[in-house]
Amino acid sequence: MPEPLSAEATATLRALLAGSDPVSGALLAQIPHARVVRRCGCGCVTVDLEVDRTAVAPAPSHDNPAVEASYGAPHWAGVLVFTEGGYLSLLEIYSVSDEPISAWPDPHFIER
Repeated sequence: MPEPLSAEATATLRALLAGSDPVSGALLAQIPHARVVRRCGCGCVTVDLEVDRTAVAPAPSHDNPAVEASYGAPHWAGVLVFTEGGYLSLLEIYSVSDEPISAWPDPHFIER
């Protein structure tokens, strides 16, 4: 059953999509209409997303991942935003260590 995005996942998406370009603006507008439909099985906080496509327009054509960034010390992780058909579809975090990232790090640690 779909569930709302957590406050931490929402803050992460907002930080990652903080650009002034049309793609970032369109994807930011989708956040209030996005729901979590699946979680990663490894124990990390990666989430599959579904956007109510009747409530908001798709983003203009763009590369995938739409955003790729990393977290600096002390987290040492990467984070990606994927889309499907112009709509948010995956917020993925990966660890550079053997341990999964089990909580969204503070977005202030994001490095582009």
